[in-house]
Amino acid sequence: MSDVWKDVPMASPDMILQLVVDFKNDSDSKKVNLGVGAYRDEQGKPWVLPSVHQAIDRLHKDPNWDHEYLTLAGYQPFLEPSATLLFGKDSAALNEKRISTNQMISGSGSVHIASEILAKYYQFPTDRKTIYVSDPTWPNHYPMLELAGLHPETYNYYHPDTFSLDFDGFKKSLKDAPNGSVFLMHACAHNPSGVDPTQDQWKELVKVFKEKKHFAFFDSAYQGFASGDPDKDAFAVRLFESERVPMLVCQSFAKNTGLYGERIGALHFVLHDAKFAEQLQSQVNAQMRAELSTCPAFGARVVTLLLTDPEIHQQWLKDIKTMSGRIMEMRRGLYDLLVNKYKTPGSWEHILKQIGMFSFLGLNRDQCDRLTNEGHIYLVKTSRISVAGLNPDNLDYVASWIDKVVRGSKM
Repeated sequence: MSDVWKDVPMASPDMILQLVVDFKNDSDSKKVNLGVGAYRDEQGKPWVLPSVHQAIDRLHKDPNWDHEYLTLAGYQPFLEPSATLLFGKDSAALNEKRISTNQMISGSGSVHIASEILAKYYQFPTDRKTIYVSDPTWPNHYPMLELAGLHPETYNYYHPDTFSLDFDGFKKSLKDAPNGSVFLMHACAHNPSGVDPTQDQWKELVKVFKEKKHFAFFDSAYQGFASGDPDKDAFAVRLFESERVPMLVCQSFAKNTGLYGERIGALHFVLHDAKFAEQLQSQVNAQMRAELSTCPAFGARVVTLLLTDPEIHQQWLKDIKTMSGRIMEMRRGLYDLLVNKYKTPGSWEHILKQIGMFSFLGLNRDQCDRLTNEGHIYLVKTSRISVAGLNPDNLDYVASWIDKVVRGSKM
């Protein structure tokens, strides 16, 4: 009797997650993982934030702590603080109850549910249901959007020759798209390029959004990681909200709390009129019920304490500065080694100008292959590296290998 699953094709491996497997299987003592976007301390180890330790200790001492199901919208004490972190306590939409918030399975779950709701209820300008994503963007955006029946197309964003924002191209893409189009944008610390619009550029972009009546789909995965200041990193989101651009925000608490495996996130729809918030949330709740019923409770309780307890919140802000500060230090260190010690050919200022966890080095695929195959340095083939994977022990080793592959020299 033949197996009923014999005709199931093998799926292509996720290129980033495959790096983790390859790295673990590498026995070389000097191996370096610059692939996955997770913070590491100066010893290259996962770091549990002191504020998270405090929050967990507080939970364990709470006599009312239980393991009951959450509501369909999620852990209720988590919802408003998560929205306040993004939009600010002075947000008109927040104070006027024009924001519909649901807890989600981190940023990925938020992008998925948002895509499903858009596919069902948003009035796209064409039947094709096109959604525009930056070139480049996080690779997993594509399958998630397509799964919901949306058709991702790229808009101009990154200029590979100058390692900078293609601002004119970005604006042209906005102007050329049909009125009412949906644009998926990174709220801060763009993944994978590390290149964000300036505040003045965001102000120009929002004018085009209003002229064209476009819909803003923000993916906010790194609030606090770009500058070390969560308020500063929320500039684009708050600007678009204040200008009453139709919008939603997918929010992740993986990176800025270090709670990667707890999968905490939120989905926020900003409405023009508060009277529609209840019916929209009812459809989000229905989608959640059909897919997974309710979200996990533990991580949401931890994050709620990070956001609402005054003492723990202050420690969390310090922790964010510690993480973002170390990443900035590694950027400066890599730049200094390439420019001053190794005098590596080419321009490397983009390493300093890019922000957040990631950096595009500007290497070609063959050079990336050499870094991995010969230097045991694991990175995405686009030459995106997680700067958080650098530390004082491996920084010079990585710089020396970048110099080798740029010069084309052999070991």
